[in-house]
Amino acid sequence: VSDTVHRQQTKWVVFGVAAAITGLVGAVLPGLVSPSLASTGSPYTLTVAAVGAVPLLFIPLTIGSAILRHRLWDIDVVINRTLVYGALTASVAGLYIVVVGYLGAVFRTGGNLLVSLVAATLVAVLFQPLRERLQRGVNRLMYGERDDPYAVLSRLGERLKTADAPEAVLPTIVETAAQALKLPYAAISLKREDGTFETAAEYGSPSGIPLVLPLSYGTETIGRLVLSTRSPGEPFGPQDRRLLDDLARHAEAAAYAVRLTADLQRSRERLVNAREEERRRLRRDLHDGLGPQLATLTLTLDAARNLLDTEPQAADALLAGLKTQVQAAISDIRRLVYDLRPPALDELGLIPAICEQAANYTQNDLDVVVEAPESLPPLPAAVEVAAYRIVQEALTNVVRHAKARACRVGISVGHGLKLEITDDGVGLPEERHAGVGLPSMRERVAELGGTFAAERLPGGGTSILSILPLQATGVSKKGLKPDA
Repeated sequence: VSDTVHRQQTKWVVFGVAAAITGLVGAVLPGLVSPSLASTGSPYTLTVAAVGAVPLLFIPLTIGSAILRHRLWDIDVVINRTLVYGALTASVAGLYIVVVGYLGAVFRTGGNLLVSLVAATLVAVLFQPLRERLQRGVNRLMYGERDDPYAVLSRLGERLKTADAPEAVLPTIVETAAQALKLPYAAISLKREDGTFETAAEYGSPSGIPLVLPLSYGTETIGRLVLSTRSPGEPFGPQDRRLLDDLARHAEAAAYAVRLTADLQRSRERLVNAREEERRRLRRDLHDGLGPQLATLTLTLDAARNLLDTEPQAADALLAGLKTQVQAAISDIRRLVYDLRPPALDELGLIPAICEQAANYTQNDLDVVVEAPESLPPLPAAVEVAAYRIVQEALTNVVRHAKARACRVGISVGHGLKLEITDDGVGLPEERHAGVGLPSMRERVAELGGTFAAERLPGGGTSILSILPLQATGVSKKGLKPDA
């Protein structure tokens, strides 16, 4: 016996045979031990005659259970045809009897050949339509709506239309799939960022070894459709697979839309959190730094004013110290402004600001070359800040980790603002450790809906490529030059 299903089938049959043998032995053994009990007309003889065949009923009952519950002998086709032709026979016989009886009563004839011919003709005409209808009914009873996939897909479309929220789409799909094919379990799992799968919607309870259909959008696997068979060990037929493939195609688009909705919600949450964190930082810097400085300046001015007439030298010393405090406060204000938006972007523009930044890093024995067009079209503020910060972070990484002698910063505009930073250093390590630089650059690009890639160059060194989209931010493509 090869597997659990076959063992369960065998257990039922063995149990029935064993129960029948035990019952027969229990009924016959007293008569063999005590022959006087088996005399004609004795209560024992009458009891054995009345219930002696009962143990034999265990054999057909247990075989029937193995057939119906555990698919012994793959009996589905036999059951299907038996139900169809049994019902067809009963229908034909009933129709014939009704027609013959009705016509005989109307024409007051009995056993008339003409009446029999009319009834037989009517039965012959209705036989094929009746068989087809009975076959569809039995198939629907046993296999669900697999013979009418268009009705299933149409009902699925109608139910998806009435779905009130995106999170109700996937439960609607799995429920429709399970009900249409009479499956005990259906589920959709979505792929997470770490490569694992998380169940997003399920219907029923799993049983046996499920069928797993991949859900893909383009070339990317986004999830799985998990389905349990109608009973353990029963495979899906060709008609089932065709319907499931059609349902999977609908599920792919729905799963992708649900994932995009979830990603959008997470992005919104990150933006709100980032905004609140920025506000908290500004409040802390203003309250704990600049606020006390200004309060101290006020007290110092009051003290200098009080000493101005009586002790001019002491007042002068206070004012000199006050100048230093004012300069420190101005530095703090500049730092706050720089954190919000680098002033060089407004004073110089993006390319000159990057060139100025590159000149600062050149002082560290690093030859930085900036290749960019003479001018750029007007860019959104968010794109400018992201580009400046990405180049700044990339150059910082080159100085700290790459041990490079030369670095190239390429800037071009085509379908987006393209930034390419390459160096001739040691390259990215095989085993990357958690850091801030690369994740920070990747997050800045992702916030704008762009693409980011960091890779080790074959000849040594590192290449960082970022493309920041311009269309989504409302930048016109007029006057833009193609990528170099």
